[in-house]
Amino acid sequence: MDLLFLCFLLISLLYSFFCLSKLILQLRGQSCYMLAYECFKPPEDTKLDTDSAARIVLRNKNLGLEEFRFLLKTIVSSGIGESTYCPRNVIEGREECPRLHDAYAEIDEIMFDTLDNLFKRTGFSPSEIDILVVNVSLFSPSPSLTSRIINRYKMREDIKSFNLAGMGCSASVVAIDVVQQLFKTYKNSIGVVVSTEDLGAHWYCGKDKMMMLSNCLFRSGGCSMLFTNKPTLKHRAILKLKNMERTQYGADDEAYNCCMQVEDDQGYSGFRLTKSLVKSAAQALTVNLQVMSPKILPLWELIRFFTASVRNTVKKRELVLFFTSFLVGNGKKKKNTFNVLGGGGLDLKSGIEHFCVHPGGRAVIDGVGKGLKLNEYDLEPARMALHRWGNTSAGGLWYVLGYMEAKKRLKKGDRILMISLGAGFKCNNCVWEVMKDLSDANVWEDCIDSYPPNTLNNPFKEKYSWINDECLSFVKLDFSKMVF
Repeated sequence: MDLLFLCFLLISLLYSFFCLSKLILQLRGQSCYMLAYECFKPPEDTKLDTDSAARIVLRNKNLGLEEFRFLLKTIVSSGIGESTYCPRNVIEGREECPRLHDAYAEIDEIMFDTLDNLFKRTGFSPSEIDILVVNVSLFSPSPSLTSRIINRYKMREDIKSFNLAGMGCSASVVAIDVVQQLFKTYKNSIGVVVSTEDLGAHWYCGKDKMMMLSNCLFRSGGCSMLFTNKPTLKHRAILKLKNMERTQYGADDEAYNCCMQVEDDQGYSGFRLTKSLVKSAAQALTVNLQVMSPKILPLWELIRFFTASVRNTVKKRELVLFFTSFLVGNGKKKKNTFNVLGGGGLDLKSGIEHFCVHPGGRAVIDGVGKGLKLNEYDLEPARMALHRWGNTSAGGLWYVLGYMEAKKRLKKGDRILMISLGAGFKCNNCVWEVMKDLSDANVWEDCIDSYPPNTLNNPFKEKYSWINDECLSFVKLDFSKMVF
């Protein structure tokens, strides 16, 4: 009887060990590793310096003195420098009548340049790609852009392709989530994500101030990334995805309408950015971090936060909601919780070394920094990416990451919190673990030594402050005939 019991026990232990080993191997196969990324550097003849920007603004016959003054104030305080890039049709003066050819040419240049460099750099062949995801919010032709890439590189017939449109500036993280979800089903796979935006065909030519903002902020750029779940390629990985949280705040009317493609009263289409954008971003980010923070911070920090909050007897109801969201895995909408999650309580730096903030604009960067109690060192990569490249929409995060790498900040074992915000309104965040020390200068190679500059001020105020002269209010000028 004892021998039978021992045999049963041994079989049970062996079966348990087998199940545990199978689970471990399964989880290993579900990992999402980034092997490389390639940011786009536009041609030098599309660079938008002060004088080029002035020519584009002044040839718009719909604008008057009031609009010029508004644009000057906006550009001066935008945080954008003189080395950003603009779509070729806008540089050439065809922004009012863009052709389909212009849109294709703009997107093709970004997609194919970054993909060519990605395949060359990593040594992978396009025929080895199992999953392809492309995100371009404002251009969704037929056949799709994924089909265009497949045709160009003659990829396999069984490739899993997805084309994401209308997802805004946070679409890159959404695309990565699609890849990591597919990795759970398709083992030993390699995936590619292409993130960019079509700006030339959507340049705003009217005079609505809320719609003119997009012309001041958005610039040409994009990025292609290579991912895998193959354990045999782990040694080549630069990053490993540790956590992903997506928040859709579109049920709130103010948040839904704060960033939207519309037509103005004159029939000109463009992107409208309202004053409630920063507020909506803060609310969406707060809800997202309510769910994510307990998963990425050490236990001792959660205990410290809980005991300190109880001792101070402050916001007990918010504490209950916060820890309830942790236990059930579902955040609840709350107001004024930025201080609880940021500097007023939880210390995100106890679990995160680097903050990759979406370079959507100076106001967005300032708001995230204030809410999470980040210092200037933490925000420097986002500010520099905005200054050098502008808001490149979904591709912007990778210019920020590139700055961190070029500055040799990223060391093995470090964790990066990637914060993306976009129309909808969406907040999609993820945490990466650095797999090895990174030091590639990448797209920053020709300018990294000059960053950060002594000042982020651009020359617009110095060159065009005369527009604010009160005397001009009584004089009728034809700005379109001025030469620069």
